[in-house]
Amino acid sequence: MTYVPDSSRYAAMQYRRCGNSGVMLPILSLGLWHNFGAITPFETQQAMLRTAFDHGITHFDLANNYGPPYGEAERNFGLHMERDFRPYRDELFISTKAGYDMWPGPYGDHGSRKYLMASIDQSLKRMKLDYVDVFYHHRPDPDTPIEETMGALDQIVRSGKALYVGISNYGPEQARAAIKELKRLGTPCLIHQPNYSMLNRWIEDGLTDVLREEKVGCICFAPLANGLLTGKYLDGIPADSRMAKDSRYLKPAALTDENLNKIRALKDIAEARGQKLHHLALQWVLRDEVVTTALIGASRPEQIVDNLSILDAPALTQEELEQIENILRG
Repeated sequence: MTYVPDSSRYAAMQYRRCGNSGVMLPILSLGLWHNFGAITPFETQQAMLRTAFDHGITHFDLANNYGPPYGEAERNFGLHMERDFRPYRDELFISTKAGYDMWPGPYGDHGSRKYLMASIDQSLKRMKLDYVDVFYHHRPDPDTPIEETMGALDQIVRSGKALYVGISNYGPEQARAAIKELKRLGTPCLIHQPNYSMLNRWIEDGLTDVLREEKVGCICFAPLANGLLTGKYLDGIPADSRMAKDSRYLKPAALTDENLNKIRALKDIAEARGQKLHHLALQWVLRDEVVTTALIGASRPEQIVDNLSILDAPALTQEELEQIENILRG
């Protein structure tokens, strides 16, 4: 059956301006990291993408090596584009990235012009797109001159293969240097994608200052600390959890007494607000509008709808923010 999006899809979603650009992003964006590869049924992927768009989530975030296997999330997304989203391409904001290992040999990793130029071509082919809205360098490469990496991003925009460029996982000084070089080239940095959550606050040690000063947007990934801030691990490791099935990105070592005590205390605050813990965690990372959008993952469409309940939640009060700060500072 032909997909027809919900006609009221933009009614409830909130959008924020991305840095100093004309781009508005939904406060929640959908990441296609773990659950759009070969391990997830195509119909489940389709239901998640349709649900997201039906609720005003216009930004879908990918990378060349998302899967598993590498490239599979982009290939699947290309099929979803053909089946459902081609008529709505101009309503979508699609990103992909390169910077981690993708193919064997010296040219399938890091930040060389060779790798980035080859990667954008491969990604566009897999996704069946003429261009992406944002192309990121996925991580800093200390062995490649910043001029080469940023020069490749600039060329990708000038060739029409991306409308904007971004960086991900760059520290404050690395980000400032990249932003400065892109500005010199005439292709401003639109956005930075860092890991940020209540349990991982590294961006507050200088990076948010850089982004604010340079008027660059921020899309935080892992705002739920890869599931820790859902509270599902408070009583052990569930058999169907990510930690049990694939602990590469969330290891049992994260279940320290310190973290578990913080999570329990945060859960109490959430419950006092009539919320679930993960809703509080999402609202918290969005408390400062230097964060343009929070990147959520999902394994089923109901999780997306559940996260969207933050749109109706009351703002965090100063007293609640202070209580949270006291918990996190321990």
